[in-house]
Amino acid sequence: MLAIERHLADEAATIELGEDLALALKPGDCVALSGDLGAGKSTLARAFLRAVADDDSLEVPSPTFTLVQSYDLRIPAAHFDLYRLADSSELDELGFDEALSQGICLVEWPERADDALPSSRITLSITHEKDGRRVEISAPDATLQRIARTLAIRAFLDTNGHSKARRRHLSGDASIRAYERIYPADGSVSRILMDSPRHKPGPILQDGKYYQQLAHIAEDVVPFVAVDQMLIARGFAAPEIFARDLDQGILLIEDLGSDGVLDADGEPIDERYIESARLLARLHAERSEAEISVEPTVIHRIPDFDRTAMKIETRLLTDWYLPWKRGAPASDDEKREYGEIWDGLIDLLQTSETNLLLRDFHSPNIIWRGDREGLDRIGLIDFQDAMIGPTAYDVASLVQDARVTIAPSLASRMMEIYLAERRASGSFDEATFLRDWHLMSAQRNCKLVGIWVRLMQRDGKPGYMKHMPRTFAYLQAALSHESLKPLHDWCMKTGILVSESAN
Repeated sequence: MLAIERHLADEAATIELGEDLALALKPGDCVALSGDLGAGKSTLARAFLRAVADDDSLEVPSPTFTLVQSYDLRIPAAHFDLYRLADSSELDELGFDEALSQGICLVEWPERADDALPSSRITLSITHEKDGRRVEISAPDATLQRIARTLAIRAFLDTNGHSKARRRHLSGDASIRAYERIYPADGSVSRILMDSPRHKPGPILQDGKYYQQLAHIAEDVVPFVAVDQMLIARGFAAPEIFARDLDQGILLIEDLGSDGVLDADGEPIDERYIESARLLARLHAERSEAEISVEPTVIHRIPDFDRTAMKIETRLLTDWYLPWKRGAPASDDEKREYGEIWDGLIDLLQTSETNLLLRDFHSPNIIWRGDREGLDRIGLIDFQDAMIGPTAYDVASLVQDARVTIAPSLASRMMEIYLAERRASGSFDEATFLRDWHLMSAQRNCKLVGIWVRLMQRDGKPGYMKHMPRTFAYLQAALSHESLKPLHDWCMKTGILVSESAN
């Protein structure tokens, strides 16, 4: 088992380590805190719990007499003190296994129940060293990599003028990316840290490439940096980048705020969606460059949303959704016919308007800045997967927001605003665009129904399945266009629309 060693100069350094660990640990982690009286075990545990709670005043009593204290936090946590444990078998009575199955367990005096703790535990051995402490962190390799990553982010902040900054979890998405809010020690305005390690190659699917390559999913932070600087140069409100490490995939960027386009009940705010549609009209009215210089030796070429990318995404329906729905794989004939239908639909796109598309332009990725004016009120994030393709894709992404139900009246108003702005901006083939809107809506929603299942089955994220009924409603609306009749008929024949519309 590998180990990481750190010198903790004072109590502040111990607290900082506890806060850094709060960004790395996940449900199922057991942290064994080993050390003599006064070594700093309780200090570290208290800092960890307050960081997970994002509450510096959180009451964290010592569990010396109760033996365990439980906390209902962003990640549930239980703090054990086994000093008074008579026998390791008593650990069961304290509810250790249940606590570990639901969250994180912090265990002081783990030596009292060494044989009952999981072999996969993280051990922090803390010893006195001169005026400070030395900690040795040991854990299985994959777990230790998570800890090494959070310590690397701390080193990045130290190197870039943010020593002693406070870090707090902000969000994680359906990918490997995670975000933190950084509060500088000098009290200046907060920053956002993007933690985006390079994608690890997946199984080869086609032409010697894995899914991310075929679908043109960003594999590092270079595309984000490139598209960000292009959007800023064009006058859009993308975040300024204050510091970056392209190799490690760490960016420190402007905090555009926390207001979005949904109200407190999670319902769409009409004005904000309509202004977002207006922004898309402006974005699509002007041609975008395809090659962007990030550094003298680093050039990013925005990929085309080509046939391969479109089809590999639509295959998620037959690869993931149908097997889950039926309990058996899609047949070879169903896959072949489905692929041929999509080849015919993609052929129609030869006459489409193409330009920059942000790819995931919907509620999680739109920031509302009410103190600004005009389109500067719309803050843009999460555009690292941008491509050059049919502009109708982004409009479908917004009008049929995957994460929230858009009322038909609001959808119509967004379409009217977008179309009116495009007509006013110059040459615009409205009939072709509307055909493309239905086609790209179908492509996107065929992808999403597979993604929701993949997130549940492969990635252990079942929460996304709540979007499935909405996604099928959007798909059914897309299939109403006459050009999509072959796909509509295939969905009816395979029982997809019937089964979902009956729910």
